[in-house]
Amino acid sequence: MKALKVMGTIDEQGQITLDQPLVIDRNSRVEVIVLIPEITDDDEPSQADLLEDFKQAWHEAMTDQTIPASQLWEGLEND
Repeated sequence: MKALKVMGTIDEQGQITLDQPLVIDRNSRVEVIVLIPEITDDDEPSQADLLEDFKQAWHEAMTDQTIPASQLWEGLEND
């Protein structure tokens, strides 16, 4: 069995609409596992937290404390 990770939205009728079509070789039945994130008050960052994160990111960008995006994938790719 092959696994694909895709995102989608559940509408008011409980139907799932995928953000993008699945690209597979043939028509077939699939098994679907739906993961719904639990949202709590702790998950919502405060405006002060967001501002502090932005200030930190801005400081790092202005002082060249960044790394190229290409390096973000190093070690994560399956060889």
